[in-house]
Amino acid sequence: MEYRSTRGGPAVRIEEAIMSGTAPDGGLYVPSSLPTFSIADFDGCESLAEVATRFLQAFVAGSSLGPQLVDICHDALNFPVPVRALESGLSVLELFHGPTAAFKDVGARFLAATMARILRDDRHAGPPATILVATSGDTGGAVAAAFHRRPGLRVVVLFPAGRVSTRQQHQLTCWDGNVLSLAVEGAFDDCQRLVKAAFADAGLAGGYRLCSANSINVGRLLPQAAYYARTSLEHYRRSGERASFIIPTGNLGNAFACVWARHAGLPIDRIVLATNANTTIGDFLATGQWLPRPTVPTLASAMDVGNPSNMERLRDLCEGQVERLREEVSAMAVSDEDIRATIRDEYRRNGSVFCPHTATALHAYRHLPATERSNRHWIAVATAHPAKFDTIVEPLLGIHVEPPAELAGLLELPSHFATIRPELAELAGQLAGWDAHG
Repeated sequence: MEYRSTRGGPAVRIEEAIMSGTAPDGGLYVPSSLPTFSIADFDGCESLAEVATRFLQAFVAGSSLGPQLVDICHDALNFPVPVRALESGLSVLELFHGPTAAFKDVGARFLAATMARILRDDRHAGPPATILVATSGDTGGAVAAAFHRRPGLRVVVLFPAGRVSTRQQHQLTCWDGNVLSLAVEGAFDDCQRLVKAAFADAGLAGGYRLCSANSINVGRLLPQAAYYARTSLEHYRRSGERASFIIPTGNLGNAFACVWARHAGLPIDRIVLATNANTTIGDFLATGQWLPRPTVPTLASAMDVGNPSNMERLRDLCEGQVERLREEVSAMAVSDEDIRATIRDEYRRNGSVFCPHTATALHAYRHLPATERSNRHWIAVATAHPAKFDTIVEPLLGIHVEPPAELAGLLELPSHFATIRPELAELAGQLAGWDAHG
């Protein structure tokens, strides 16, 4: 399997695609062709690690990762991803049972496991690789946890100052050793712009051996497609029908992974994107014009993205035809007031407590046409544990939300970070200072 750039650059092996993150022409790597599976191909596969191993074999075929794939999947995907029935016709896919209580743990741990093995190969020997990651909330904590103290790897986390929850920020800044946390005076898009500028700077990219761990890295998306494969297979085996998904959407990586799984032959029907007040994706589907805009801060902060990177992959898949894109996904915008109301209503309805991001998916489900709800089984994707957003959820419900044990342990660690302006020179200065102090 080879990987090509969305902008037409030459194909490369998966090791290069993962370690470089983006293509030299600025495009994003995608498989040169998608494999096609039948349901029978997954006979005997039950756990996420087993389904992921079978699903990803074709994507790593012919690479150094192929013989190591079983170990990689069992190393990285060793926590539960349960589907919980909420009511007739509606289930919730809980992706927050990993070390940092967010769905990003799946992709981050897989990426860390693959990068660590790639760097053991003499062909990739050299100074430490520096993972540069922009985060709107959950990615940075998951990446820091996954790469913490891994030999030959360092992590620099950029997050928008004052625009993540208190507990999210603590998860981004409680690390030592090989993790550097930087608060950027701006929005997530400023953080993302800094990352892209650093990769475009030959001196920084080469001197620090920069790698990406955002969803622009294909190594993040592949394992995410695997949990949609497993979830849809479980539902099909039980019911004989394809599952439909409603996915909270920011940078579009999680949703695009679901699209990939469907294109690879998994039993997936409709895909609905639940966005917050950052409506770039929905506006594009409605008008056919791609108009990125400044990020709007919302309660669902991890989805606060005004210029979603993975739209480039989705447009590439649809060959730039907006009509085909509309056949792939639809979108529904959810306001902060809708988020608040949904958190309250779902708790009254069935006693369930959800984070603001998951609430966007549940609001979208409740506002689907009645025929859409009755003719399909819908799975709302729960992307984070509500305890990560205690300052939002607890006042709305008047209850205490107990954090899971691993999250509680992280919250006991001391926090430390530096604050920078959204300028490449300031990021470069932080990297140089980090080097100088070992």
